Amino acid sequence: MKASDLFVRCLEAEGVTHIFGVPGEENADIMISLNDSPIDFVLCRHEQAAAFIADVYGRLTGKAGLCLGTLGPGATNLITGVADANMDRAPMVVITGQANTRRMHKESHQHMDVVAMFRPVTKWSQAVYHPENIPEIVRKAFKVAVSEKPGAVLIELPEDLAEEEVDGVPMIPARTRRGGADHKAVAEAVKVIGNAKNPLILAGNGAVRKRAAAQLKRLADLSGMGVVNTFMGKGAVPRGDKHCLFTIGLQGRDYINLAFDECDAVITVGYDLVEYAPAFWNRGRDKKIVHIDFTPAEIDAAYPVAAEVVSDIADALWQINEKLEAEYAGQLPLFDINQRTKLRGHILDDFAMEKDDDSFPVKPQKVLWDVREFLGPEDILLSDVGAHKMWIARYYQCDEPNTCLISNGFCTMGFALPGGIGAKIAHPDRKVLAICGDAGFLMNVQDLETAVRLKKNVVVMIWMDGEYGLIKWKQQNAFDGAHSELAFNNPDFELLAKSFGMWGRTLDGPGQIPAALDEAFRQDGPALIGVPIEYAENRKLTERLGNLAVSI
Repeated sequence: MKASDLFVRCLEAEGVTHIFGVPGEENADIMISLNDSPIDFVLCRHEQAAAFIADVYGRLTGKAGLCLGTLGPGATNLITGVADANMDRAPMVVITGQANTRRMHKESHQHMDVVAMFRPVTKWSQAVYHPENIPEIVRKAFKVAVSEKPGAVLIELPEDLAEEEVDGVPMIPARTRRGGADHKAVAEAVKVIGNAKNPLILAGNGAVRKRAAAQLKRLADLSGMGVVNTFMGKGAVPRGDKHCLFTIGLQGRDYINLAFDECDAVITVGYDLVEYAPAFWNRGRDKKIVHIDFTPAEIDAAYPVAAEVVSDIADALWQINEKLEAEYAGQLPLFDINQRTKLRGHILDDFAMEKDDDSFPVKPQKVLWDVREFLGPEDILLSDVGAHKMWIARYYQCDEPNTCLISNGFCTMGFALPGGIGAKIAHPDRKVLAICGDAGFLMNVQDLETAVRLKKNVVVMIWMDGEYGLIKWKQQNAFDGAHSELAFNNPDFELLAKSFGMWGRTLDGPGQIPAALDEAFRQDGPALIGVPIEYAENRKLTERLGNLAVSI
């Protein structure tokens, strides 16, 4: 068969159902081969958006999301979304075309070393040099992409190799089981927990993958420890659970930061240092740290590990739970979670402080109260990057894992709108709300057309302030209220939505959010809600809780 046909058969063998992308002439053979395949190619309006769609699809399904672009500018357009997936631990396979191998040795139209460019932002990048190697390369790409910690992989297929005749068959995927925890490491972890006086659990990105949340909840119940989540660990323990102490990562002197200052041991579960540097929660470098993760701990002076359990997280937690029950029979829980009731109460009162506010423009706290009341436990909220992300991180809490997706490793604007399309394809029966700033929204606005064409009811809520709000917030904190020029103009968002053939509304008074959400989610396709936002609340939050500690 033709090499491109074999390539597509290999993708089918991996269980691929969707590819998101923008094709070019250098991958025309792949596109024609896809015509005879059950794989659905979703045509996007920008390669970066295609990568974000694949990113979120991979996060939510646990299977590699696929995105495709051509050589040169197609590949460079992909790279931001690919970097985001890789740093936020989303499994992804990237397919790019390349120039004819007969001209790759010299200065040539649109040719660049794509494999070298992608190496820093992928787990593995590989060009196909011989069509006979396609089955091995595709199999390895998928295995590497989904192996913990998951991330992005690139396959480059030159145009002349794609059209060659080849004999070959796809390799059959085989399940790879992750290693179990070492019994000595488990014993060390239990010893640290048993000797602690005031411990906390810090649940990160890995705690919401691979069935880990159920065993984490069991650990909290058995031990009586409170659980704090990072931005990307939301829902690891339900917000209504008495062990849930909500989110860390925003204000340097927030309630939960003060609780960390007082604790003597931290049990980190699936925690990535890119989420929130340990220097912010272990300032004295004096805490006993138990590191539970798929991979060994990163070296950081503020992250001195007393016990390190490197294995499948769910298995590690299960073994720790079993050993706790065996060693402390009749004594569990070791700690009284009711001592955290006052802390939970302070935070919950803070969340509800503005729930009845009727000012306009709308305060961020009020918007998120109404959104949380409207969305169900399994519905999905995606946050773009901007000042709104800070408010979502603190005020929007979850009942289930993977129901609030925030770009917080690579932390890139333009993520939420296309990511919402990926979420709706992964979970068509759930409500999907993408919250964007007016800056980040326009970075991938073109793929509203993709959502309209696919008839995907992704609701995009735009927080309107006419500025790069988070950058302003950070500059004001650093320079005694001063900031650089950050203001810009916006289109009429209602007319913009109409021009795409979709429903849109800009709010013009208080109390309109629930009704607008209800109408938006009753549309047959995407919908847009513009919300004038009162970002004077940014500085007020800083003054009340301390300096911003999170990176933009």
